[in-house]
Amino acid sequence: MSTRVISNIGELTTNDPTLGDQSLMGRLSDAAIVLDEQRVLWVGPSREAPDADDYLDARGRAVVPGFVDSHTHLVFAGERSREFEARMAGERYDGGGIALTVNATRAASTSQLREATSRRARELRASGVTTMEIKSGYELNVSGEARLVELAAEFTDEVTFLGAHVVPEEFAHDRDAYVELVAGEMLGSCKDHARWADVFCDRGAFSVDESREVLLAARGAGLELRLHGNQLGETGGIRLAIELDAASVDHCTFVSDSDIALLAGSPTVATLLPGADFCTRSRYPSARRMLDAGVTVAIATDCNPGSSYVTSMGFIIALAVREMAMTPDEALWAATLGGARALRRDDIGRLGPGARADLLILDAPRAAHLAYRPGSSLVAETLRAAR
Repeated sequence: MSTRVISNIGELTTNDPTLGDQSLMGRLSDAAIVLDEQRVLWVGPSREAPDADDYLDARGRAVVPGFVDSHTHLVFAGERSREFEARMAGERYDGGGIALTVNATRAASTSQLREATSRRARELRASGVTTMEIKSGYELNVSGEARLVELAAEFTDEVTFLGAHVVPEEFAHDRDAYVELVAGEMLGSCKDHARWADVFCDRGAFSVDESREVLLAARGAGLELRLHGNQLGETGGIRLAIELDAASVDHCTFVSDSDIALLAGSPTVATLLPGADFCTRSRYPSARRMLDAGVTVAIATDCNPGSSYVTSMGFIIALAVREMAMTPDEALWAATLGGARALRRDDIGRLGPGARADLLILDAPRAAHLAYRPGSSLVAETLRAAR
């Protein structure tokens, strides 16, 4: 088994409070990290680094865990730039554009979808994302949703079945039949390629009762649960996510004090998606209120064609700091270990011994530059499982 030491790290962020300065970020200066072919073996001062088969000089640059993007919709066809232009001119976002993407995705060939998804995945990786979740949700019929989860599984193990994204046009007058289809035949066709099930529980999408029906069926089929909730109003999604022990409730734009108290007392992560709020010119979630109350917070790109065509986690970190009153460290933690918690993973999002060797070498001396220099491409090198 070969080993590699990365030494002369100006600032190493481990997200392990037992290391370095014993803070939440587990920071070390003038540090080194030793990796085998997949895992972190050792972390400590450069002067104490053990011998290894290969050496890499970080030249005083910062090293952070690889980003964990726990909410994306990468598998789709078409684009909705006209919708974006209209919103920027003052039109209100109501989610109705999803039907346009459904039509384009249904019309695309599998090879076209694969090529487009691969391009977006490359962009995410170039921005430092080493683990990504990918949802279905843009065909909304049995064969199409099965096609999307199979394609998503080519890019990640974190695949989410989102047949309950919106009610498609052909079921506009029979919502109950569509919910029954999603919770039955569609779920059956998708479950073998997915780890997760998700529902868009919000105004204009699915009610709490409809969402509960789908999620309970998914849990019965062996899938774990996540939820879109409270993006467009206080519609009960957060409470449902906690009731069903969902790993994450995503968006959380509209939250009451009681919602925050429930989140703080639960293992459910609040995944905030500031790219969607930026691209829809909407209010941002109250990250500061949640963090101060003890809620576990993640941030993610929500890469999708209508409300957040964003493939830069650095941009998301900068938005979280500027628009949601998070500190640079809180935003970095939310984009790494927070995302891992949202996926109920303990092997990623950190750089302590035993963790998967997913790390970024930044073209900067400190991790704070991710927020300090928004729009800059600061990822000099990405290692995923030490490669």
